[in-house]
Amino acid sequence: MTATPLPRPTDRRVRVWFGEHVIAEYTAEPAKAIRYQAAMTRRFYSLRVTIEPAIPAVNQDAADS
Repeated sequence: MTATPLPRPTDRRVRVWFGEHVIAEYTAEPAKAIRYQAAMTRRFYSLRVTIEPAIPAVNQDAADS
C-alpha cells in the first residue's frame, strides 16, 4: 500500500458531478487542475465541473470551537 501525498495549500481540487454524486475527482497544482477542468468540461459538457482549493480555508474562531 502506498501513501497518498497530502495536498499543498496552493493545490486545486476538480470535481465532476452527476447530480449530487461526484464521479471524478482530481487534485493538482493550479495549472494542471485548470487543464483537467477544461478537458472534463469538454468531455462531460452536460455535467457540472467545479474547481476549488484542495485545502479549504478554515476560520480560526470556528476551528477553536
